[in-house]
Amino acid sequence: MKIVVSGSIAYDYLMTFPGRFTDQIIPEKLTRLSVSFLVDEMVRQRGGTAANIAYSLKLLGGDPILFGTVGQDFGDYAAWLQEHGIRTDHVVEIPHKFTASFFVSTDDEQNQIANFYPGAMSDSRTISLADQGLTDADVIIISPNDPQAMLNYTAECRDLGIPFAYDPSQQTARLSGEDLRHSIPGAKWLMVNDYEMAVIEEKTGWARQTILQEVETLIVTEGRAGSLIYHDGEEFHIPVAPPQKVAEPTGVGDAYRGAFFAAHCAGLPVDVCGRVGAMCATYVLEQIGTTNHSFTLDEFALRYQQTFDEELLWGEPA
Repeated sequence: MKIVVSGSIAYDYLMTFPGRFTDQIIPEKLTRLSVSFLVDEMVRQRGGTAANIAYSLKLLGGDPILFGTVGQDFGDYAAWLQEHGIRTDHVVEIPHKFTASFFVSTDDEQNQIANFYPGAMSDSRTISLADQGLTDADVIIISPNDPQAMLNYTAECRDLGIPFAYDPSQQTARLSGEDLRHSIPGAKWLMVNDYEMAVIEEKTGWARQTILQEVETLIVTEGRAGSLIYHDGEEFHIPVAPPQKVAEPTGVGDAYRGAFFAAHCAGLPVDVCGRVGAMCATYVLEQIGTTNHSFTLDEFALRYQQTFDEELLWGEPA
């Protein structure tokens, strides 16, 4: 199965705040908010939603094609991706620009405050799937990217009849209600967290049942509560896989998505795909960084069985 993963490719700057953000915010002063958090630690990691998704998909036997734009500082990242068997022949370098950067602080309760600088990612709006010869893809994953690029890709997928997964995630805040009403319909999968789902419902004016009429499968992750999958008239609750330790949550949603599609490629039922996603998300939660987890297929299957009390019958990727 030919899966193209479009979206951001970025460097992540991960910071740790020793306390709770909420303790530093005075509700009566929210109209003139001015706060500064002194962090204890900072590390730079390879990240970006598309690269994160592709990494977990590859770990679980898939062969994703990474599609996005990067800057002049991408050389070491490109070498690392290639070492891990992730195709970069459809990653376009934009001269004289820097690769996108994500800056996030996490407090003691795993709450996060983040900023994202797009850099070369903004140029993705000028590059189409057709330009890159990707019109024969079996699935296009449209993850957070330049907002106009995301709108372009959803329209292009519909025009070409390519099944697509729409993952607006962090860009839900930037997309207007009209943007969302035009980009969601026709998605084979819509993947968001519970807060983003509420924002979509408010911006579009659509109830969840209306959204379910516009997409084939809706997946809503709910943090510690697990995730919900709405598919073919059924609703599946997917529990979390308990972590052995909690390090840092950045990238858990991306791991869920990559693992979900790896399981989909292997022909597994949608609820099993969700549990595979939940298991992989926990591997990320246990590490600092979005692509520092690793396992063999046998190790993953054993832990899956121990966690969910069912055997993971992993077939050959389609």
